[in-house]
Amino acid sequence: MASKTFTMKFFALLISSFAIIQMAMAGDPDILTDFVVPPNVTDIDGTFFTFTGIRELYRGGPSTTLQVSKVSLAEFPALNGQSVSYTVLGYPAGTTNPPHTHPRATELLFVVLGTLQVGFVDTTNKLFNQTLETGDIFVFPKGLVHFTISAFGSANAGTVSIPNTLFTTGIDDAVFG
Repeated sequence: MASKTFTMKFFALLISSFAIIQMAMAGDPDILTDFVVPPNVTDIDGTFFTFTGIRELYRGGPSTTLQVSKVSLAEFPALNGQSVSYTVLGYPAGTTNPPHTHPRATELLFVVLGTLQVGFVDTTNKLFNQTLETGDIFVFPKGLVHFTISAFGSANAGTVSIPNTLFTTGIDDAVFG
């Protein structure tokens, strides 16, 4: 009888393990080809792999408002299956990008010009922050709350804005105490 109970518990644990492994694989799926061609495209050349939408950020001079140019699967079909996306931000002096997370992607930030204060909070609630200068790169580990954005390890990183999630959903203030 004890052997049967042990066997049942072992199989329950085994099935639970497979479910956990499946949940942990929530990133971009691997593709079996070099790249994915959209169904409506018949002729592929170098223009398919070129995104020109960021050029506008460099034509108007320094930003006077926060400017965001996303380069994800929705804007750039060549990213399908490549496990990468990109965002370019133009920050006016003294502005911030509210705290947020990307549940499916690590983020890499590169400062093109100026200085930028960045940071993230790890799962032990420790704050890691840094003042970056022109040419610096900073990494935000996948899923951690941080305040800036740039390049992602997913073609569909997802963004969860912490202030919007916490303060516009009707959560009782006592929860935050």
